Amino acid sequence: MTAAALTTGWAFHERYLWHDTGSAAGMLASDRWLEPLGHVDSAASKRRLYSLLAVSGLLDRLERLEPREATDEQLLAVHDATYVERVMALSAERGGDAGDGVTPFGRAGAEIARLSAGGAIAAVDAVAGRAVRNAYALVRPPGHHALPDRGMGFCVFANIAIAVRHAIRAHGIERVAVVDWDVHHGNGTQASFYEQPGVLTISLHQDRCYPVDSGGIDERGAGAGRGSNLNVPLPPGSGHEAYVAALERVVGPALARFAPELVVVGCGFDASAYDPLGRMLLHSESYRALTELMLEATDGRVAFVHEGGYSEFYVPFCGLAVLEALSGERTAVRDPYLDECARAAGHELTRDQERVIEAARALVAEVPG
Repeated sequence: MTAAALTTGWAFHERYLWHDTGSAAGMLASDRWLEPLGHVDSAASKRRLYSLLAVSGLLDRLERLEPREATDEQLLAVHDATYVERVMALSAERGGDAGDGVTPFGRAGAEIARLSAGGAIAAVDAVAGRAVRNAYALVRPPGHHALPDRGMGFCVFANIAIAVRHAIRAHGIERVAVVDWDVHHGNGTQASFYEQPGVLTISLHQDRCYPVDSGGIDERGAGAGRGSNLNVPLPPGSGHEAYVAALERVVGPALARFAPELVVVGCGFDASAYDPLGRMLLHSESYRALTELMLEATDGRVAFVHEGGYSEFYVPFCGLAVLEALSGERTAVRDPYLDECARAAGHELTRDQERVIEAARALVAEVPG
């Protein structure tokens, strides 16, 4: 085995930070009563994560992966041609919105969105081709809400779905699993594979957070894909023990039953206690623990793709914990918010949380074996 095959890959591009979401009052356009502010999906949390990785020294120990723009063929394996054409046309002018009124992009935004999908592809290629042991793609804009015919929830193109389709075609992989722990339901990824038995999609998210009408435990896949979609809609306020229990009781057994050749993690950091768009309680050691559990469940071979996370000051510490776990390298950095967050009330597993986890656990038996 080569030295590179023992390393952690890292996909990033400066242009991800140039994705222009303009001004807004959180996520809504300013109007008579909404004073202009910055859009909540700004570059800050990603830039600060990159900076912390650099000053910690960990960045120098990662294997650089070069993202390239996703091709038309790769995009059209997931998205409708009319949608791709519309985004490209808007991008060539002054930009526009990807579909739901809260997913703005500026001029040349389509190229950055294609590059974001390309970062996910680079990570998946490196892991599937065994060039690295595992990989992390710090991409922007995110992708797990994007539907075949429109973008939504800040997502322009479905990064992970595009990368999975590519892996199936380019590497001859027949069974892929996607585990999404962003605080919001991964509805776009779910929709992309809802009737396909060869792709297992699992989403851990805050119940009825966003989108409010999707992500129920009854959404199991359809047709030949029945049983290949699992949702774990955790109650608001869930903390460390609830997420660990969900990984141990639902995700781990589901992966063992499905036996995927490739696993991709949709890594959102908006389930942290400090995120403005979620109401969960995770801290950096929670994300370290979740990553370590994923490494155990996948024998260390897994591709992580960045999704949400909007706390500019806390995302960097959560992201560093994940990269430290993936690489097996502990830096001198210590999370200054960890003690307060870890000692806060709410991390213990409650009956309501356990009820959801056990309901999802019961459905693991329906996962294609």
